[in-house]
Formats: sequence, C-alpha cells, structure tokens
Amino acid sequence: MKKRKLGLALSLVLAAGTLLGACGNSENDDKESSNGKNKDNFTVAMVTDTGGVDDESFNQSAWKGIQEFGKDNGLEKGKDGYNYLQSKSDADYAKNLNTLVREDYQLIYGIGFLLAEAVGEVADQRPDSNFAIVDTVVDKKNVASINFKEQQGSFLVGVIAGMQTKTNKVGFIGGVESELIKKFEVGFKAGVLSVNPDAKVEVKYAGDFNKADIGKSTAGSMYSSGIDIIYHAAGGTGKGVFTEAVEQKQKDPKREIYVIGVDSDQAKLGAVPGTDDNITLTSMLKRVDVAVKDLSEKAKEGNFPGGKVIEYGIEENGVGISETKDNVTEESLKAVEEWTEKIKSGEFVVPGTDEEFEKLDL
Repeated sequence: MKKRKLGLALSLVLAAGTLLGACGNSENDDKESSNGKNKDNFTVAMVTDTGGVDDESFNQSAWKGIQEFGKDNGLEKGKDGYNYLQSKSDADYAKNLNTLVREDYQLIYGIGFLLAEAVGEVADQRPDSNFAIVDTVVDKKNVASINFKEQQGSFLVGVIAGMQTKTNKVGFIGGVESELIKKFEVGFKAGVLSVNPDAKVEVKYAGDFNKADIGKSTAGSMYSSGIDIIYHAAGGTGKGVFTEAVEQKQKDPKREIYVIGVDSDQAKLGAVPGTDDNITLTSMLKRVDVAVKDLSEKAKEGNFPGGKVIEYGIEENGVGISETKDNVTEESLKAVEEWTEKIKSGEFVVPGTDEEFEKLDL
C-alpha cells in the first residue's frame, strides 16, 4: 500500500514539473517557429532570373533593396533574415521558390517577368505563403505585383540622346520583344523626338536577355551605320553593347560614341582601359531596390498588398536617371528637369505602347 502511495506521489510531482516546464518555456516558444526561427524577425528572400544576382541590372538592384531592408531591421543573411537563390535556367524557378517556402520565408520575390508562370503555380500550391513578382502581374490573392513606369525614365534618357547626338542617328537594343520592353523602346523614342524631330531611331531586338555576343554584334552594326548613341534594355545582352562601344573607342579615341545603360548606374561598364574616357552617356534607373524595400516594409507592418498591382514611377522615385552625369551637358540636364516637372504635373503623359506613341504630336 505504501509503495502504491509513493508511486502516485512521484507521478504527481513529475506531472507538475512537466506543466511548470511547459509554462516556463511558453514565452520562448512564442518567439520561435517550428523550425526554430525567431518570429520577431520578418524574413524575406528572392529568386533571380537567369541573369543572376550580379547582373549589374534589376536582379542586383532587387538584392540591394533586400539587403537594405535587412540592415534597417537588424537582420542577417541566412534563414533567420534574408537571402536569395540564383537560377541557372528556367527549370530552376519553381524549384527555388519551393525551397524558400520550405525554409519558411515570410515574403518571397520572383525577380522578373520570366518567373511569372512559376510564381503563379507555386502560389496556388502554397496558399499560406506570400509572394511578390517584379515586372508583370500574377493575379493571385497571395501575390503582390510590382510594376514600373519604365517609359518615363526612358523618355528622360531619350531627351539626353536627342540633344547630344551628333549624327541624328540613335539606336535602341531590346532583349526579348514584349509588352514590358516596349515601354522602354516607346518612351525612349518619344524622348528623342520630343527634343529633336530630325533624329532617326533604329530599333533592334536580340531575342534574349543573356546573349552578350548578340548585343555586341548588333551594336557593331549600328555604330557602323553612323549611329552614335545606343540605349539598351537587354539585361546581360546589353553587356555586349558596352564591350563593342569600348572596343570602338579604343580603335578610334576621337570618335564620340556612347551607350545608355539601364536599371542600375552602368557607368563602370563604360570605362575605357588605359584612359580617362567612359562611353556611358547616362543610365535609366529603374529603382527595383526602392520598390522591394518599400513592399517588404509594408508586409512587415501587416499591410501586404496581396492580389494588388503596385506601380512605381517618377513620383515614387521608382525611375529616373543615374547620378553619374560626367558626359551629360548642362543643357541636357536642364531639359531633363523641365520634362520631369511636366510629367509629374500631368502636363505630359509619356506613351508606353505603339498606339499611344502614334497619337503623339511630334
């Protein structure tokens, strides 16, 4: 009988200890998810397209925005903070997105319209996860779509090209012809012709965003035809445009030829080795970093705009021209300021499609 009472007493003590232990750990448990993460951290990650995180373009800009968000919120690179996965081919898109879902990131970005199908599929499969897509629209309740008014920034660099061309021949090289890249092309043409109606704008598409050799050969053909300024919206293909311009400048240092960069400040791509020359005229900034950081802050505060389209233009500091202005004249900069005010005020609406361009009175 005594043994039975002693056993019962021990059982009650152990049970009480278990309950106290559980109560004592509840605060820590609240701060940790099932995989040990600190719930106080708002974790974000991104999947690049095939251009990679160091593309000197929008993937790199997006990563910059995520890093800035992490720094502002005391996060570190890794599963408890922020990270990225790089895609070597389109087959990696869905796989990388799913990897980040399994790692329990609270907001996952697909960088570039090429990821649209994968983001849509994974969003359907993972309805409790939140995603964002850049440069297109994925109409899902758990996906926020980030778009830009690229035509506005392209118009401004077109103004510079139109005012500074010496031959009245300028070129545009796009990656893949699409609704998105058309905004770059049309805005640029409108900018050139608004300040220089005598100019001619030649347009070529490479059919790929990651073929530097095609960009190089296309630029070579344009420069040979007398074109002196080329604006590219071609991702990695655009690096070939810079290579060709640098080589041509090395062969003929007196010739004035330029490239207008895109997405990020691409001045360093225009440096001519062994000289102080730089063939980058300016760059059209597409502030993916601003958009990614802004949306991450909104989501962290509980205002994730799932199912909505957020558009960034001049008014939101989403597009503009680069800070590097060594090759831009004061006259051109003044014109850029004037046109910027006209766009902000609504006095002038920059076209983004062929149909809108045709309606302009140029």
